[in-house]
Amino acid sequence: MSEIHDRVKGVLLGLACGDKIGGPVRMAIRVAESLVACRAFDPADVLARYLVWWQRGGFDTGPTAAGVFERLRQGWALEAAVQDVDRQVGGMTAGVNPAHRNAPLAMAGFLADEVLAEAAQTEARLTHAHPLAGDVAAAVVRLCRALIRGLPWAAALDFAAAGRLPETQNAVRHHYDLARLSRGGFAPEVLRAALYFLEHFDNFPDALEAAVDFAGSVNYCPILVGSVGGARWGLTAVQELGAHPHPALSATLHALAEQLAATWHE
Repeated sequence: MSEIHDRVKGVLLGLACGDKIGGPVRMAIRVAESLVACRAFDPADVLARYLVWWQRGGFDTGPTAAGVFERLRQGWALEAAVQDVDRQVGGMTAGVNPAHRNAPLAMAGFLADEVLAEAAQTEARLTHAHPLAGDVAAAVVRLCRALIRGLPWAAALDFAAAGRLPETQNAVRHHYDLARLSRGGFAPEVLRAALYFLEHFDNFPDALEAAVDFAGSVNYCPILVGSVGGARWGLTAVQELGAHPHPALSATLHALAEQLAATWHE
């Protein structure tokens, strides 16, 4: 297995290890399936796959995506559904769910580096009206791509921060100390916390274990540690953990990771 292939596969399998509840990884699977099937980023296809999953018992999407999916199930138009959910919560839709679920965009070798940020933001707007949700997702996808390409950590952070909103750039540049990190779901703060653990540990198992201990019962920071850590250290390092927490998804995850890794030769 080439180093690039190892890191591509690490994104999706690492994400699965970080997701202790199971909704974000299942949404990421829908993104990956769409990329494999369409050989392009097709937001309408991604949304259709989300809705099929949601109607069959999807869970742990976070309240914003859940509100949008429920409105779409009732027959609302997409933009109206997204805006109505945003109004209902007073504009507080800057959650981390898009950054969790659309990391597979970084794995698709047919997507140029230059289009990744726009693709991540477009995907985020399927559910989240607040621009920070998409902006943080863009930073995560660009960070994963830079690490897949083998950039050093500092250079990868620079690539992730380039062109991002001030709140996102601040999260990338300033990781504080453990006592000042947030366990909440506000996307920039989740990114800040994840980067703290990725910087303070030099291997995947230790970084993820520390993030899980920090997060407790909430499912925010460890998922980003999983996807970004997988891109940084690769599938080989992820597998040092042994069995991941979603054995029923193992075959699907490995198959999709293999298919997306193969696109780097196309």
